[in-house]
Amino acid sequence: MTQNPAKLTPAHLSALLCARICHDLVGPVSAMQTGLDLLEDKDNADLYDDAIELIKLGAGQAGAKLEFLRLALGAGGSAPGIIPVAELERLARGVYDDDKIKMHWNTQTDGLSKPAARVLLGLIMSATQTIPRGGNINIQSREQDGEIVLSLVCEGPKARLEDNIARTLAGAAPSGAFDGRTVQPFYCGMIAREAGGRVETGCEGETVTFTAVLPSQTGADTASV
Repeated sequence: MTQNPAKLTPAHLSALLCARICHDLVGPVSAMQTGLDLLEDKDNADLYDDAIELIKLGAGQAGAKLEFLRLALGAGGSAPGIIPVAELERLARGVYDDDKIKMHWNTQTDGLSKPAARVLLGLIMSATQTIPRGGNINIQSREQDGEIVLSLVCEGPKARLEDNIARTLAGAAPSGAFDGRTVQPFYCGMIAREAGGRVETGCEGETVTFTAVLPSQTGADTASV
């Protein structure tokens, strides 16, 4: 853990998180808009089926991302409690599991507290950035000595851990100003620390690792951060 964590005002943190959410939704919303534009163009009646497919694709992607981000960056519901790992897997696969990135889940816990669940989804967001050419993300969770250990191992061609991801997960400021990209790992690390846990990163060759350790029983819900 960094000795001098970066500080963001609540207003600045909220603005940056909103910027990140908007960035992630631009693609699917634009696809829906393009589909609607095609439907309104009478000169392209032969593209009706393509327009409908674009709208369906955009709506599906937007819905999946909203579900994921509602928990990863939002409260995900006001009540604290245990979130089934199967539900977290469903949320993650709905956004990231495709022909480019393959996720492999090997979990020994049936459910996670809301802070641990949010940390896991946040680490998955960061993990996808480490394999720009695609690859595998191996996800594990286990309980050990009264703690929950979350482990993500990312492997792929040219896999790399950006310094700003490692820095912000640890609570330090990025090399430049905070933006929608760097605020996400910073927020993930913040959730872990406020729950009494920590996040560690590593990189060796074309393998990047993320490890989070949190108390197995987390009484405080960090959704109000």
